[in-house]
Amino acid sequence: MTAGPSPDPRPTAPAEPFGARLRRAMDERGPLCVGIDPHASLLADWGLNDDVAGLARFTRTVVEALGEHVAVFKPQAAFFERFGSRGLAVLETAVAEARERGALVVMDAKRGDIGSTMAAYAEAFLRTDSPLFSDALTVSPYLGYGSLRPAVDLARESGAGLFVLALTSNPEGAEVQRAVREDGRTIAATVLGHLAAENDGAAPLGSFGAVVGATLGDLSSFDLAINGPLLAPGIGAQGATPADLPTVFGNAVRNVVPSVSRGVLRHGPDPSALRAAAARCTDEVRTALAEAP
Repeated sequence: MTAGPSPDPRPTAPAEPFGARLRRAMDERGPLCVGIDPHASLLADWGLNDDVAGLARFTRTVVEALGEHVAVFKPQAAFFERFGSRGLAVLETAVAEARERGALVVMDAKRGDIGSTMAAYAEAFLRTDSPLFSDALTVSPYLGYGSLRPAVDLARESGAGLFVLALTSNPEGAEVQRAVREDGRTIAATVLGHLAAENDGAAPLGSFGAVVGATLGDLSSFDLAINGPLLAPGIGAQGATPADLPTVFGNAVRNVVPSVSRGVLRHGPDPSALRAAAARCTDEVRTALAEAP
């Protein structure tokens, strides 16, 4: 993987919706998402420079080591965007090569806007002929859930999915997400309700998921049964463990996609060590799910 132009794979629309493809990938490869977060300190830990060459080496190593083993990659777009067009070229290549190896790609870009601007963000990541076409995209609903409609519609058309911020693990999120509306519902509950409606009737799993932090403890006061996936950051360095998942997610736990970044990536740059770390995390998640009621 170089910092030059991507191979421009011109992907076609997937034959199945994202939710169905995700369910199969998790059943076959295990329910684990590995974040690709090449921040400066992690590049240094790998003995790499904080430049485009280091970015490309890091990303190529992760994708080549794990692309045929994990169900999902979650590249954090910001760590590529900080290098400008050359960083985006690395990201384009990573997305294409990850998908060629059978892994699904959730682009962690947390886009959110209104009207034509939201439509343009959606086209960048969800239009099938875009160089950054991803299986799913993280989005923010805090301009009103309806502002996401261009992304929802394009995701349906292209066979992609969305993960909508609902109950995030950062402490500041509660001041918005747990605020109570005039109808007595919290903002987070309202977002979850919209997602349940989007996924109504989908089988085996809807394509419109929520981002719900694995560090939040008992969430039984929220209805997480949205018939869609629950992307759960916070495993590992942020303090949550796979054993916490049944407590946090209750009867929705089997739709959880636990996301691990540093807990796996810190074992690099040795590819075999990366694979071993990912396999351990996957086994721990499977054990926790097997023991869930």
